Amino acid sequence: MVAFLSLGCGPGSDGRGLAVDTAQAQGPVIPSPAAPATALETSRRTAIVQAVERLGPSVVSITVTSRQQVAGTPFDFFFVPRRMERTVQGWGTGFIVRSDGVILTNQHVVDGAETVVVTLPDGTEDSATVVGEDPTSDIAVLRIRRTGLPVAPIGSSADLMIGEWVVALGNPYAYLLGNAEPTVTAGVVSATHRNILPSGDRPGLYLDMIQTDAAINPGNSGGPLVNALGEVVGVNSSIFSKSGGSIGLGFAIPIERAIRVAEEILKSGSVRRAWVGLEVAGADAMRDWKSQGGVLVTNVAPGSPAAASGFGSNMILTEANGRRLRNYLDWEAVKLDLHVGDTLRLTSREGERERTRTLVTADLPTVTAQRVTVMKSLQLITVTPAIQSERGLQSTGGAMIVGLADDVSRATGLRVGDVVLRVGRADITSAKQLSGILDTLRPGQRFRVVLERDGRLLFTDLIFQ
Repeated sequence: MVAFLSLGCGPGSDGRGLAVDTAQAQGPVIPSPAAPATALETSRRTAIVQAVERLGPSVVSITVTSRQQVAGTPFDFFFVPRRMERTVQGWGTGFIVRSDGVILTNQHVVDGAETVVVTLPDGTEDSATVVGEDPTSDIAVLRIRRTGLPVAPIGSSADLMIGEWVVALGNPYAYLLGNAEPTVTAGVVSATHRNILPSGDRPGLYLDMIQTDAAINPGNSGGPLVNALGEVVGVNSSIFSKSGGSIGLGFAIPIERAIRVAEEILKSGSVRRAWVGLEVAGADAMRDWKSQGGVLVTNVAPGSPAAASGFGSNMILTEANGRRLRNYLDWEAVKLDLHVGDTLRLTSREGERERTRTLVTADLPTVTAQRVTVMKSLQLITVTPAIQSERGLQSTGGAMIVGLADDVSRATGLRVGDVVLRVGRADITSAKQLSGILDTLRPGQRFRVVLERDGRLLFTDLIFQ
């Protein structure tokens, strides 16, 4: 005899349950479509389902068309130019933050785009314009000519709890799918304030990220990471993966940073970087932070806010705005979220004495803001195994600077002997590749250069003029 158990109502109930008299049951009883909602049906409407219902209408798919230079094959040499171009398509995700068509996404989704098309959940498409982009934070703002659009509810990442449910919405492999509805994956918050260490194959800086095991795949970039209340807490940005697919190590930009950057872009078209005027020891000093108990100051720029507040070389920074500084990534994370004009409380140790000072951040000085004028004057060579051994380099690839004009060095901070490892989101593998990237830069375009100098990984933010 098979017993059918009630979910919420017992045998002999008023008929709203699934229970039946086991003595008469010959098989499962299927309620009619007109029957009221059962406890089972109610239980299916979990917090995740409701979160997706709340946010789904504001999630869009993004299709990007760009042109890339490709090296021709020996066969192509006889028929096409050696530096031929091809049109390529890319895909990503975004979400609506203003009802008049303002959309937030990752900068790397639209990097170098010639055309951007946004597909709404109902399947309609609109051409989008790139209002502005910030490679440093990996945030871009798009606009389409629509009004009355559903807006994504914005939450907070500040109170996220390790282990709480989160949902990632996006359009992985959108070109293979038959409709425009976003794909939903669920997981938990695995960690917060995650700083990802640079490495030879990943020299970029990813700071204060939210880590999740919700599956994030190609095409998810720029989509929202959502809490159980249906509020956006992060912007899905990157994954650790050897195959290119999700292995449960996804990372999202905190929503507070993304919104701040978007507001600055909408206001002025770009992001003003706060200047403190402090340089600290980099990746080579990571192993020393436990013994030092903080971050070593290596240089203080004359006339900077830090200099005016009495900071000097060889001090140990231990805390910034209440955040403990363990290594240079913690310091970079603090700087990344500072506005121009913000007050910064810095605690430093000098010998046995600890002192807290307050400074006000400033704009980058004019000579720093006007960074790149004649980047094409750089003389470059590709790093080979022989050059790596000869120069004692840590990096196995990249492009080494072997010559540049003094005015370029002063304007950019670059030096002879620096090895350029990354420009923007592109890893540099040869001098020819770097030259090609510099040829494609647009006036006013901001980008980050990651390089090796004296065995250390450094970076500098530049503007092409």
